[in-house]
Amino acid sequence: MKSLVLCVLLAGMAAAQSTLTPNPAAPSLEGEKPMLTIPAGTRVPLRLKQAISTKTAKEGDAVYAETTFPFALNDRIIIPPGTYVQGKINHVKRGGRVKGRAEILVHFTSMIYPSGYTVLLPGALENVPGAEKSTVKDSEGTIQQDRDTGKKAQTVAGTATTGAVIGALSGGGKGAGIGAGIGGAGGLAVAMLTRGSDVRLEPGTSIEMEIQRDVLVDPSRLPRSSHSQD
Repeated sequence: MKSLVLCVLLAGMAAAQSTLTPNPAAPSLEGEKPMLTIPAGTRVPLRLKQAISTKTAKEGDAVYAETTFPFALNDRIIIPPGTYVQGKINHVKRGGRVKGRAEILVHFTSMIYPSGYTVLLPGALENVPGAEKSTVKDSEGTIQQDRDTGKKAQTVAGTATTGAVIGALSGGGKGAGIGAGIGGAGGLAVAMLTRGSDVRLEPGTSIEMEIQRDVLVDPSRLPRSSHSQD
């Protein structure tokens, strides 16, 4: 009986020892490939490769751009100019007839180096310095068209003036007042039925992307021109 208990104890000790002993075939952290980190919050200037408009765009449409200025870290260029950046349209809204401005939301999803090396990323539009009458309205990167209040006011004023001229020619001063009122009412109706301006970004428009979380890149996959001289 004592011999049986001793055998069981010895077997348990051997099993515990084999569990605690490191497996020489297991991968070591020291052997992992060193990676470079593009930190979250990095802003990268881009240039659009195609036009984007709320008049024709649909959710899910692809967006293509390329970098215009190198991003360097620790004396090494991590993102060279001419790197392709791909994204997609996540939301589109056209301007309303009575209220509501046109807006479009773009998210960037990948970065393709000239060598073909591809890095996945979450990127948002931070700024659109090359766009006219459009601004980024929130932290998600939604581009919104500026208000059309002045444009619609001009429509009302222009039709009122035309009506006044026609009224004056037909009925003197009193006719001018009536014509202005009719023309103004017609202009207001036209303005109310007219859809607000669309957001439109032309090819070559300068935009700015912000990387939303840390992105790892393999330094051995970067173009040779991206490495600093030793």
